[in-house]
Amino acid sequence: MVFVFRVMEHLPVEVIGNILSRLGGARDVVIASATCRKWREAWRKHLHTLSFNSNDCNVYQDLTTSRLQILITQTIFQTTGLQGLSILMDDVDEFSASTVIAWLMYTRETLHRLIYNVRTNPNVNILEICGRQKMEMLELSHNSITGVEPNFQRFPCLKSLSLSYVSISALDLNLLLTACPKIETLELINPEIAMSDAQVTVELSSPTLKRVYVEAISLDKFILEADSIECLHLKDCALELFELIGKGTLKHFKIDDVSVIHLDIGDTVDNLEIIDVSNFTIMWPKFYQMISKSSKLTKLRLWDVVFDDEDEIVDLETIAVCFPHLIHLALSYDLRDGVVNYGLQGSSHLENVFVLELGWTIINDLFSHWVEGLLKLCPNLRKLVIHGVVSEAKSHEECQMLANFTSSIVQLMRKYMHVDVQFDYE
Repeated sequence: MVFVFRVMEHLPVEVIGNILSRLGGARDVVIASATCRKWREAWRKHLHTLSFNSNDCNVYQDLTTSRLQILITQTIFQTTGLQGLSILMDDVDEFSASTVIAWLMYTRETLHRLIYNVRTNPNVNILEICGRQKMEMLELSHNSITGVEPNFQRFPCLKSLSLSYVSISALDLNLLLTACPKIETLELINPEIAMSDAQVTVELSSPTLKRVYVEAISLDKFILEADSIECLHLKDCALELFELIGKGTLKHFKIDDVSVIHLDIGDTVDNLEIIDVSNFTIMWPKFYQMISKSSKLTKLRLWDVVFDDEDEIVDLETIAVCFPHLIHLALSYDLRDGVVNYGLQGSSHLENVFVLELGWTIINDLFSHWVEGLLKLCPNLRKLVIHGVVSEAKSHEECQMLANFTSSIVQLMRKYMHVDVQFDYE
């Protein structure tokens, strides 16, 4: 213990500053900095990351809003050179705008990362305060953005932008991207898009965007022009039209619980490596035509997919031929009128598939036969993961069905001793 104390005593003050910064939470930083004079100096001069989160500590919830503002102000103003500041006040009443502006004005020249979820009256214009600085990452929640001026409110270093529950017009959103010439990552989570006409249309353009995540958005048209995009994830969205305009750089396309009438990712599919589709209605011929040029595909996941035409069958023979580099295949089992949507006909094998994930929502005797058929198509398989849904209240017949399935899988896997089998039930 004495040895540890002596080691800590001789640590450079810059190293102590790094240790305090890794604690993150302001309360823990303040407590740790009270260790000795050297640690207090590290807090004041070498702390580079500080976080205030109303959910982390009950102390915040017990304080009045006025007292909480004073506490945060005192803590921030004792630091110099903060690079990362996180202020998340989810269940707190509105703060004074002048107080919050003071925090941002004090730290803006050194800030590289700002995570901001504070309700104020009136609204604080984050872009006006933090523009033209060193900011590299900006996460805004429950805020309002109006009147974006790219020439004045410019973020020359910003690489990552996240907007959650933010009110912004379609025009201002595109202008904001224009004001970020180095932006690579964009997250839009349940934004309130203000429109001047009845049709809700968003058109975004950025030559530097690489990763785009969109969640809980409802639009008539969403047109994204991104020449460098590599990863696109749409989740829980309702769109009439989504169009991606790019230059073939897309590698990862994920779509989860999305309603879209017209989906067009155009000529961006040539370099696709991962396609992950779940909780989605597919017109298979049209969808297949869209992705068929993705000869570099290594992972294909079709999970809880509903086919627009009940008679449509995904031909695994075609998948084997068109995606020769496929390593990871994930399919969920859906039986309609005694026919599985994924046909096992054909002589081609999925030679390079090493990982196979199979799942069901309603199990029956045919599932184990389907599993066996897929195992035969994957001669070099190394890992099999079986996903299933087990309800709390099960009839004797359902329990017997599950028992029979377990027995059949155990018997089947004796033929494939080299395959690692895992079960994941929910």
